[in-house]
Amino acid sequence: MAEDLPTLPVPAGYRIGRWEVREPIASGAFGSVYAARATDSDGGLPTEAALKILPTGTRTPRQLSHLQELARRELDVHRRLQRPRIIRMFEALTIDDPGQPGLDGATVLVLERAEGSVEQLLRRAGPGPLPGAPALLAQVCEGLAQIHHAGWVHGDLKPGNILLMPGGTSRATAGGTPTRTESGGISVRLGDFNLASEMQGTHAYAPAFATPDYTPPELLWSEITEQGQQIRPTADIWAFGILAHLLLTGVLPLPGGTPAARRDALLRYARGEDMLRLSPELPAAWREIVADCLAPTHTARAPHTTAALLRRVEAAAGAGPSPRLPRLRPRRVRRRMWVAGAAAMALLAAGGGALALRGTPPDPPDPATYGAAELRTDQGVPVAYRKMIVDSSHQCESKDVTAALIAAMLKTESGFDPDLSDPAKDEYGIARWTPSVLYYWLPEAQQPAGGERAMKPPFPPALSIRAMGRYLCEISRTLSRDVERDRELAVAASYRTSVKIVNAAGGVRAKERPYTAEVARHLKEYTPNGG
Repeated sequence: MAEDLPTLPVPAGYRIGRWEVREPIASGAFGSVYAARATDSDGGLPTEAALKILPTGTRTPRQLSHLQELARRELDVHRRLQRPRIIRMFEALTIDDPGQPGLDGATVLVLERAEGSVEQLLRRAGPGPLPGAPALLAQVCEGLAQIHHAGWVHGDLKPGNILLMPGGTSRATAGGTPTRTESGGISVRLGDFNLASEMQGTHAYAPAFATPDYTPPELLWSEITEQGQQIRPTADIWAFGILAHLLLTGVLPLPGGTPAARRDALLRYARGEDMLRLSPELPAAWREIVADCLAPTHTARAPHTTAALLRRVEAAAGAGPSPRLPRLRPRRVRRRMWVAGAAAMALLAAGGGALALRGTPPDPPDPATYGAAELRTDQGVPVAYRKMIVDSSHQCESKDVTAALIAAMLKTESGFDPDLSDPAKDEYGIARWTPSVLYYWLPEAQQPAGGERAMKPPFPPALSIRAMGRYLCEISRTLSRDVERDRELAVAASYRTSVKIVNAAGGVRAKERPYTAEVARHLKEYTPNGG
């Protein structure tokens, strides 16, 4: 049985190609994994597999187009990287079922069936080191070395994305060299490549949906452009250091009982205000390895490549050497456009504060005048919401998304009422969020364990306003260039309908004009100097 409710419910017995869906296995922020059994025999495919279902269609009028990009990323990795430490993909399918709107258009990856994940091992293990951790870490490091050698960054290394297979199996590399056969009944595969990025010179661009506890210091305040957030292989090395400390001692290396507290500890460490205090339970053979992985800057971590790190890890684990990897020809890649809003919102810590900081935080601002150059402070915008609105407008560098526009939309949507409730439309709170849509715009740390069905209003303004800014950034990115007039109002209309509808109409339809007229009136009121 799955330990979490599935993000995307699929009934048992549902047919997808030659596969019959069985019980749910796992659920994440962007999809669900189900066990499946083949309904016919095919000598080239197994009889059992795992189906990773990534919703890419429309669940509500508000398009979730960022899910399409995440699905494309994962497909790209599986099609181009055939490595023994990467979970194997057998085929990719698309669900064609208009009668099931939640499933229609979804991408389905048919993957090797894993026995579980390291996260599940940790849940079931008692306090202290995880048995067999050194050998397991050697395999994880081998997987990272294979990914980095091929020119990719994983971007989301954590226990839930480390999958466990039956031991004693081996698969060939692209060059025909077999991987080491594991003993002890555990074989590791790396999975979940929604956030993987291909290198473009010294770095890659990725959507910053990172898990807070495994995010390196430099990503806390790195610049976020419309292409996304710059990321390097050293981000994976940092995550490996966190993972190694956790598996070898049973605790995370940074102090704190919550992600927010550990984030604060990380900031103090990154600024040189505090030292890294590794657990005394960390074995001596691993202390220098973990310390090097957890160096506070990218520059300090850069000399420790995963190829060199793998040799040290294998020596500490007492494992044999890995096979030489074949040299791969570097490929040119198409630059993908990413929204800064998606990056900033996705890094919210569990306490609701922004994780993506730029430099040392200034003294607390005056709430009465905060952002006065961007949002008039004398026109009735509640003081409590001013900083949230201004900060949310900074999640992308789009001229279409301004603090005045967000404030005007909030006024039009709810009159700034955080307790608004419209059950007939299933919309709630200051930004009139539908629970299922808001769920998909939350960072993993803030998503309830029960999935979207656990999203219960009221929704706090801090959450709703930041999510609105993030979504408006995505709308601005996908709004057609043919929409030349009143793009801010076209963004607002898209929020109420969809980008697809506005693009098809070439602008705001007559049906939405009463709404956008009210937005326009408040936009003029809230814009300094009258716009």
